[in-house]
Amino acid sequence: MERPLTQYIHPGCPPFDLREYQMTGGYAALQKALGSMTPKEVQQLVKDSGLKGRGGAGFSTGVKWGVVPMDDHAPHPKYLIANADEMEPGTFKDRLLLEGNPHQLIEGMILSAYAIQAEVSFIFLRWAYKKAAQLLRKSIHEAYVAGFLGKNILGSGFNLEMHLHTGVGRYMCGEETALLNALEGRRATPRAKPPYPQLSGLYGKPTIVNNVETLCNIPHIVNNGVDWFKGLSNSEDSGTKLYGVSGKVNKPGCWELPMGVTIRELIEEYAGGMKNGYQLKGVLPGGASTDFLTTEHLDVKMDFTDVAKAGSRLGTGTMVVMDDATCPVGFVHNLQHFFAQESCGLCTPCREGLPWVEKMLLSLEQGSGTEQDMELLEMHTHMLGPGNTFCALAPGAMEPLQSALKYFKDDFEKHISLHRCPYTA
Repeated sequence: MERPLTQYIHPGCPPFDLREYQMTGGYAALQKALGSMTPKEVQQLVKDSGLKGRGGAGFSTGVKWGVVPMDDHAPHPKYLIANADEMEPGTFKDRLLLEGNPHQLIEGMILSAYAIQAEVSFIFLRWAYKKAAQLLRKSIHEAYVAGFLGKNILGSGFNLEMHLHTGVGRYMCGEETALLNALEGRRATPRAKPPYPQLSGLYGKPTIVNNVETLCNIPHIVNNGVDWFKGLSNSEDSGTKLYGVSGKVNKPGCWELPMGVTIRELIEEYAGGMKNGYQLKGVLPGGASTDFLTTEHLDVKMDFTDVAKAGSRLGTGTMVVMDDATCPVGFVHNLQHFFAQESCGLCTPCREGLPWVEKMLLSLEQGSGTEQDMELLEMHTHMLGPGNTFCALAPGAMEPLQSALKYFKDDFEKHISLHRCPYTA
């Protein structure tokens, strides 16, 4: 149980069907909750466990659930949505869970829906995850046949319908209110907050949106309790975390480890260190929309608190490694191209600012950049920062740029003085 989320996931082997999942204790948490716990007790248990959202924001899951109205006059139906639209560059952790143990997610969703008394649930799945879609459809059908979904689940009087919705492929759908718009058949643009989805979400009804990894933790917390979950961690943040490493390392991959493993341990021990001939230059600790950290940060714990103190964000916990043979300007330009392309266009700073950032970086990379471009790039990191845009897409895009200008400024200046990329022959 040191790896509760992945202990029964074996790459290359098919996931457990319903019978096999139950043989390993599957749906025992659901029976426990529906048989002996009230929805409020499940909410309090999750709150006390310290579980924070694993999608990037790191907000307390129990506190988020606690905003949903629960009195007799609460609007109905309520909705529970699993955000499986994993579009963050460098991130592939949820795919492991979706393809490796789909019943774990389904049980977590049923428990979460019970905690907020939701009657309808959706899995909003990334369009490219074809295998996951096939497995989820099969597993949802098995859960219905077994009486874990539908009317009067396990004789408790609790009803829940579950639907799989495949998105059309927009990074913007990772923002929960844009996801809600997409589910309603509208353009995937973010909504103004307040009202927050917990009060007025899908079709104007109370709605909770949680990440796949977050939801998969719920059955284990219900089964094993608060102290057990906190004891899995090496830091003040509870539980385990799915960490990923990509880039020029010997063994790129994804591992479930105690929350608080260090950057050094992840790269050197689990990812096997850098490939021969390459040295570590920088890392994006939590996917493409986080600030660079460098070799001076190798002993930083990968948890929400310590990564923030180091000047970045844990984000999804999926690290992108940049080596010393890769041009930071070209690296960041590639990211800005992605973010500019994925902007929904709703607000002017993001719609107009990101393409300008991309063009200036391309100019630098091609050798025609100027000192003024450096000043303009610096200005854009502030003008497109938090509080100046409708949602977090542009501020997230500015994180790798602002940190690259801080840590790799010499590389930017060489592009100007040499009138070319110094990393090309």
